[in-house]
Amino acid sequence: MRLSSYSTISVLAALAVVSVSACSRFGAVYPPRPPTTAGAPVADPTPSRIVAHVAVTSGALSSALEEAVPKSADGTFALLGTQRRYKWDRQPFAVSFSHGTIVLDAHIMANVQMPVGSLDFPLDLHVQTEPVVNTQYTVRMQSIEVKVTSPDRRLRVADQFGGVFDIIGTQVTQKLKDFGYDLKPLIGEAYARTSKPIDLPLGDAKGCAHLKVLAVEAGPTIIADGIEKDIALVVAPSVTMPCAAPETPPPLPPLSNVATLVPGPFTVTVPIAARYDELTRAMALAFTDGKLFFSPEYPKLYLEKPEVYESQGQIVLKLHLIGPVHKFGIDADLDGEIFLSGHPTVVDNEIQIPDLEQTIETSNFFLSLKAMADGQRIRDQARAALRLDLGERLKSVREKLSTDLTFGSQQACFKGDVDKIEVTGVHAHASYLRVYVGVTGRANASMPCPPGALPPATPFVGPTQE
Repeated sequence: MRLSSYSTISVLAALAVVSVSACSRFGAVYPPRPPTTAGAPVADPTPSRIVAHVAVTSGALSSALEEAVPKSADGTFALLGTQRRYKWDRQPFAVSFSHGTIVLDAHIMANVQMPVGSLDFPLDLHVQTEPVVNTQYTVRMQSIEVKVTSPDRRLRVADQFGGVFDIIGTQVTQKLKDFGYDLKPLIGEAYARTSKPIDLPLGDAKGCAHLKVLAVEAGPTIIADGIEKDIALVVAPSVTMPCAAPETPPPLPPLSNVATLVPGPFTVTVPIAARYDELTRAMALAFTDGKLFFSPEYPKLYLEKPEVYESQGQIVLKLHLIGPVHKFGIDADLDGEIFLSGHPTVVDNEIQIPDLEQTIETSNFFLSLKAMADGQRIRDQARAALRLDLGERLKSVREKLSTDLTFGSQQACFKGDVDKIEVTGVHAHASYLRVYVGVTGRANASMPCPPGALPPATPFVGPTQE
C-alpha cells in the first residue's frame, strides 16, 4: 500500500500516524476515543539560522563608487587674497584593499584661473575607508581619510594652493559619506520568499509550512577583493495542519550586527504539528475509492473509514471492517470496528510503527470468528504501510526548496541549495502529532551575479516589503 506523492512535508504528516481500532455491531471491543482537546496544534519550533554568504565583488564596488564620487567639479578658493576659480577632472578609481579597509587611488588634473591665463597641474587622490552595513541593509563608509597631494614641485612649495587641495578633499569626503550600496532589495526578496506560508493541500486536509523570521543578523565584514559578509535569517520553522500561519508577514526587521556567525552549511529543524482529525482525512488517501481489500480468502471483506487518535502515549488506528464471510465454516456479515496500536518511530528516514499490534479485544474478535490469520494479515499490511522510505519524496522537496531560494538578475542574485532532508523524530501528543524534519542547506548572494548561477527566470508572487 503506497501513498501518492504530494508535498513531502504533507506526506510526512500523512504517513506518520497509522494505527487501527474497531468495534462491531455485537458491542464495543475497545475503549472509545478520548474527548477532543480544544486548541490549535502546537509546533513549538526551536529557532534556527539560515546563513547566506553575501559577496560584493571589487568590480561591483568600484562601479558604485565611480557613480558616487563626481568625475569633475569646479568652484572658487582664496589665492593671494583673491577668489580664484578652479575645476578638476578625475580619472577612474583604482580599488585595492588593505588591513580591512578599502583604498581608492585616482589621478586628478586641476586647472586654476590666474591673473594672467590659467595653471594646469596634476593631483593625486588617495582615500582609505572602512565599509560597514547599517541596520537598514545599506553598505556605508566610515573612518574616511582623504588625502590630496601633487607631484608638481611648484605646488609643493606654494602654501597658497593648499586651499584647493582641502576643498577637493572635502568634496570627495562628503560624497563618500553620502555613499550607500543598498542590499535591501536582495535580502528583502529572500525574506519575502522565506516568510510566505507554503500551502500543503492533501485531499480534504490542508496545512502549510511557515518559516517565521524572528530577526536578521550579520557577522563581521571580511575584505578580500571585495566585501564579504555572512547574513543569517533567524527563523522559527513549523508545519501545521490546519494552517496556523499569518496571511501577511511583518515587515523586514532591522539588521542586527553580531560578533560572530557560524559559517558554512546550516541545519534547520522543522516541527510538523497536525491535529488527528486532519490526519484522519489525510490517511484516507491510502484507500482506493475509500476501501482497502486485504483478504484473499474473503475477497469481499474490506476496511474503510480510518480514524487516528492517541491513547496512553500510543497511536491508535481505528478501521471499519465490513463485508460477508461465508467460508471455512464461517457464515456471517461483518459490520464492526478493529483497532491496532503502537508507538511511531523513525529509522533511517523511514517512519515505522514496528510494535503495531492488534488490541487484545480485536485479537479475541478475530479468534472468535476463526479468522485469526486475516487479523495477522491486517496487522502486517498496516505495518508495511508505515514502513515507507521517504527518500524520493524528500528529494522532490529538496529540489523545490532549492528552486524557491534561487532568484535574482545579472546585477545581483541569491542562490540556495538544500543538501539533505531527513526525518529525525516523531512524538504523539494528546490532541496532535509532532514530527521533526531536519533540513541542511547552503545559501549565498553575489553582486554581480556570476555567469550561469541562475536558472531561467521564474516569477515569484509573494509579499512585498516597504
